[in-house]
Formats: sequence, C-alpha cells, structure tokens
Amino acid sequence: MTTTDLYPSRGATEVSTPRKDPVVWSPPGAAGPITALDLESYERDGFLAMEELLGDDEVAVYRRELERLVTDPGIRADERSVIEPQSKEIRSVFEVHRISEVFAALVRDERVVGRARQLLGSDVYVHQSRINVKPGFGASGFYWHSDFETWHAEDGLPNMRTVSVSIALTENHDTNGGLMIMPGSHRTFLGCAGATPKDNYKKSLQMQDAGTPSDEALTELAGRHGIRLFTGRAGSATWFDCNCMHGSGDNITPFPRSNVFIVFNSVENEAVEPFAAPVRRPAFIGARDFTPVK
Repeated sequence: MTTTDLYPSRGATEVSTPRKDPVVWSPPGAAGPITALDLESYERDGFLAMEELLGDDEVAVYRRELERLVTDPGIRADERSVIEPQSKEIRSVFEVHRISEVFAALVRDERVVGRARQLLGSDVYVHQSRINVKPGFGASGFYWHSDFETWHAEDGLPNMRTVSVSIALTENHDTNGGLMIMPGSHRTFLGCAGATPKDNYKKSLQMQDAGTPSDEALTELAGRHGIRLFTGRAGSATWFDCNCMHGSGDNITPFPRSNVFIVFNSVENEAVEPFAAPVRRPAFIGARDFTPVK
C-alpha cells in the first residue's frame, strides 16, 4: 500500500509546506495531566516547558545511571553509542529504554507517557530514546533542524503525530549549550534540498548535513518567530512538537549539560518505508516495534 507523501523533502530545491496535521490530537476537554491553558500554549508555540518534572532524589538516580552507561566499555563499543569526533567521548547513547531498566521505568512513568498520550490522542510507542551528554570544554552542539523532516524522510513517519520530551539531568544555564526553539515554527514544514546518502545516519548523528535548512530559510523563520532558549534546574523538562525548528550550541563552559530524550509516536502513525532515503535507518534510531507503552 502506498502512503501519500504530505511533506516532500530532499528534492532539488528547498520547499516550504504549511502543516496539514493537528498539533494537539486529543479532543477539547479530554482528560489528562496537561491543563487546558498549557494545551493552548503548546498549540500556539509548539512546546511546553515544565520547571519540575522530577524531584532531586529522582534526578540523582538517573544521573547515576547515565554515568554508569557512559563509563561502561561495553556500551561505548555498542553501535548505539555515538562518539564525539574531537574529544572521542560519548556524545549520545540510543535506545536507553531497552539498555537500562532505570530509563525504561522513566518511559512508563505516567507523568511522562500520560502527557504524550494526551498530546497525541492515542496510545503511544517509543520511536527513539537516548541520553545526550554534553561535557564542558568543547562538546559540540546540534545544528538547526526539524526532527520530523528526518523522521519522515529517513524513518517513514507519515504524519506529524509525534512528541519529544527532553528532561534535564544537569542544570541548564544560558551558557552551556541549552535547547533553542523557534516558537511557532512547527506550523511550517521545511523540506530540505539534497538527496539522502546511504547510511547518512552514521555522519548525521555526529554532525548534521542532509536535512539541514539553508541560512536564508533559517533567517526568515527566526525573523518571523524569534528564538527561545530553555534554562532550568535539573529535573525540568521541555515537551516539543516533532516539527519545531530547534538546535543547541556548543558547550565551552566548565558546566556539563546532560539530558534524557524520549520520542513518543502515536500507534496510529506507524512508520512506513522512508519517504526520501534509500534504506531505513537502524531500529535503535527509528523503531519498528510499535508496541504501546504500558
């Protein structure tokens, strides 16, 4: 069965397409942990910041587990680990909800998965999970991008029915490479120019190339929407729509910035074949197990 491509990308030219999907998929008044006012804010801006999702004691548990994973030689040698090209330190570890029961429990926590269900209006599964480690003194950032552009082009997600949550495990200062989002940018899909190389993920997980917007498009989006930088204590969280234009800078401070990143996709939006890539990415990056989180 052929699935219509609502969001063309990776062609000869950059293409801007108005969003064709809802932002909040639950009907008005549906029960859930997110208030009506916060849902309105998410609908408008594409994100929802929470000052405290986890308490200090909980943060300590997840920090210890993060440290255990990034110092484990077996994890370092695993294909699910991404290594910084300069420092040779671990940058990310993917599929942590399968590697670690500690992070698997976090995925199942109703404070986490309950919000995902409410935003997406259905049961959800984990499309991707990872820990990101940004140690001080030179950890590289993540260039501006829309996650959905990649997940659509390379993983085959048909619709914008996917939400991410970034949970801070260290304090996010305004100087240590925090998350930046262009509020309202989720309303426009930017289809990037250029074909997708085979095994593009091996390069893109270290430094984004294919699927990168032009300077002109980014300038126009930033001029229209502005840029919001997220700061906050360890345990704070930011929920954001899959099509938000976002990125983060290098961390040249002495203060590390680490987070756990979970992507929930609706069970009614299962991945099909990639829309603009020669082959699927590995399942540890773009899941093919659509079992709902329970």
